[in-house]
Amino acid sequence: MVNTPNCYALVRGAAEGRTRLNAFDLALLNAGVGDTNLMRMSSILPPAARQVDIGEVVLPKGGLIPLAYASIDGTMPGQLISCAVAVGIPEDDREPGVIMEFEDHAPLSNVEEIVRQMVVDGFDYRNRKLREVKSLGIEHKVERCGSVFAAAVLWYL
Repeated sequence: MVNTPNCYALVRGAAEGRTRLNAFDLALLNAGVGDTNLMRMSSILPPAARQVDIGEVVLPKGGLIPLAYASIDGTMPGQLISCAVAVGIPEDDREPGVIMEFEDHAPLSNVEEIVRQMVVDGFDYRNRKLREVKSLGIEHKVERCGSVFAAAVLWYL
């Protein structure tokens, strides 16, 4: 049986690469998760999960790491790319929270506003009281081939 994660970290990275995949890979390295196998999951934060800094978590190289993430790339010089992740913390820590992700060819302020509203909406249709929204995002102006990445990494400590 797999342990339910009890902590999470919000991470982000941006990079340029020779190809889209190389740019994405370097953005993952910049975010601190590049030497792991990412397991994209649906967007539920386990009850009472606490936020930690990614530096506090020793992710095993090659390990299977659950996370919810947003990513976008671009190859048009001067194009703006942004992504963000937001976490909704419930008032009742026995209840799960939600994680939302969003990406667009838009300024980070727009992307982050949208992803934060997505959290509010997720709580509304769950009829759950929201205590707090935390978000983290990144924007990048493409030089040649760029990528951005933002994630909520879940882990068990």
